[in-house]
Amino acid sequence: MHGKRGRLEEVSAVARPVWAGNLSFGLVSLPVGLYTATDSHTIHFHQLQRGTSDRIRNKRINERTGDEVELTEIVKGYDAGDEYVLVEPKELDEIAPGRSQALEITGFVDLDEIDPIFFDRTYYLGPRGKEFGKVYSLLEQALTKAGKAGIATFVMRQHEYLVALKAENGLLTLHTLHWADEIRDPRKEIDTLPGKAKASSKELTMAEQLIVAMSIDWDPGDFHDTFQEKVEALIEAKKTGETVEKAEPAAEPTGVVDLMDALRASVERAGSPKDTGGKATASGKTRPGKAPAAKKRIRNAPKEDLSGLSKADLYKKAAAANLAGRSHMTRDDLVKALSRS
Repeated sequence: MHGKRGRLEEVSAVARPVWAGNLSFGLVSLPVGLYTATDSHTIHFHQLQRGTSDRIRNKRINERTGDEVELTEIVKGYDAGDEYVLVEPKELDEIAPGRSQALEITGFVDLDEIDPIFFDRTYYLGPRGKEFGKVYSLLEQALTKAGKAGIATFVMRQHEYLVALKAENGLLTLHTLHWADEIRDPRKEIDTLPGKAKASSKELTMAEQLIVAMSIDWDPGDFHDTFQEKVEALIEAKKTGETVEKAEPAAEPTGVVDLMDALRASVERAGSPKDTGGKATASGKTRPGKAPAAKKRIRNAPKEDLSGLSKADLYKKAAAANLAGRSHMTRDDLVKALSRS
C-alpha cells in the first residue's frame, strides 16, 4: 500500500506547463514548456465572522443594482473619462495570435549588464519531447560557455513579458523582467535620502571591519522562514490552549552620537567565539578552538525529558533547533528527533 501511495504521489507531482510554445534563436526553433520554478509556503487563513465559524465570501456585485453577476457576464472596461471602452477577452487573444505561442530571442547580453532590480519571477524551461533534447542541450551549453543571457518578449495570459533566458545547473531558466518604465526613481520616491553624508575615517574603517567580520559563505539552506514557524507554533498552541511567548520589541534606532560605540561593539561581537568553539575570520569561517567551559557543562548535562511537553512546546523547540521537516512530524516524531539533536 505504501509503495502504491508513493507511486501515486510521484505521478501527481509531475507539473503541467503554465505556457507552451516555440523558443527560437536565429533560424533554430525549439518547442518548450514553461514551468513555475518557485512555490510559496505561506500559511493561508480563511476569513470568518468573529464569534462564529461562518466563512466570509466575496461576490461579484453590480454596484448599481446590487445583484450578483456571473463571471461569464463580465467584460473588461477601460475608463476613458466620459465613457468606458469595452474589451472582450477574446479580442485580446485575437490581436496577438502568433505572439502567444512564440518566444523569440532578440539578442544576447552579458549577465552582469542586467541590474538585479529588473528581475521579477523565475520559470524553468523544458523541451516538449525527448526528441528535442539535443537542441535544448546545445543552447544550454552555448549560453553557459558564453556567459550570456538571451533577451526576448512573449505573450502569456493576455500580458506581454520581457524575459531573460539563462543557463543554470544544466537547464534553461526564464526570468521575467520589469519594463524600464516600471522601475521607480528612488530620488523621486524617497524624500529623506541623505546623498553622501559625511562620515569620519574612523567610522568608515570600523564599518568596513564589521562587514568583513560578518562575511559568510552564501548558502540559502542556512536560512528559514522563522515567522512562518512562529505562526505554526501559534496555531498549535491555540489548538491545545497553550500560550506563545511574544517576540522581543524592535531595536531602538542608532543615534549619530552613539554610532562609533555601536560599530565597535558590533565588531567585537562578530569576532567573538562561536558556538562551535572557533573564532570568526574575515571569510566568515571559523578557526578550531577550545570550546568554553559553559558549553561543555551544557553538553554533558542530562537530556531534557520531552515526553510531558505539549505539541506546541515541541514545535517551539524544533523551530529553535532549526529541525528540518518539523511541520510534517507527529508529536512522537518530534520527541524522537529532538532527543537525538
